[in-house]
Amino acid sequence: MNKPRVLFLAGIILAAAVSRLIPHPPNFSPIAALALFGGAQFSDKRAAFLVPLAAMFLSDLILGLHALIPVIYGSFALIVCLGFWVRRNQNIRRIGSAAVFGAILFFLVTNFGVWLFGSFYPKTCDGVTECYIVAIPFFWNTLTSDLIYTAVLFGGVRVAEWRWPVLRPTPAAC
Repeated sequence: MNKPRVLFLAGIILAAAVSRLIPHPPNFSPIAALALFGGAQFSDKRAAFLVPLAAMFLSDLILGLHALIPVIYGSFALIVCLGFWVRRNQNIRRIGSAAVFGAILFFLVTNFGVWLFGSFYPKTCDGVTECYIVAIPFFWNTLTSDLIYTAVLFGGVRVAEWRWPVLRPTPAAC
């Protein structure tokens, strides 16, 4: 196990999760990028899920817990799985595609959860349609933040690995 790499990756994820506590526009956060990053960087699948979701949970303890947490965490778990796909061949096209697909996945899953479990919209086809339409402005923040944070996380790790070789992955490490 490459302990410096594991600690470095966990530190990056925790730092990005802490950034949720800084005021930001709605849905402009690093969490989906963290989930994608965790899935792509941690060879241990348990760590790939645990580190980003635990980081999110810690920040949620401060921000507040709510009824949609299972839906939101479920969408991030699916994004970790996208990271597994990225892990096999990390290149700009694959990473960017996964970031875009992750934003779409988050939009579809969480807004369906808002419609299904919330009381804002009638439980009809018109209600679910309205829920998705009203959420479109938030999607652009999600997509933009996912692309920016994904570029910063993946690019930052590449620069750090170049600068400090001890952080480079080894066959049995993250």
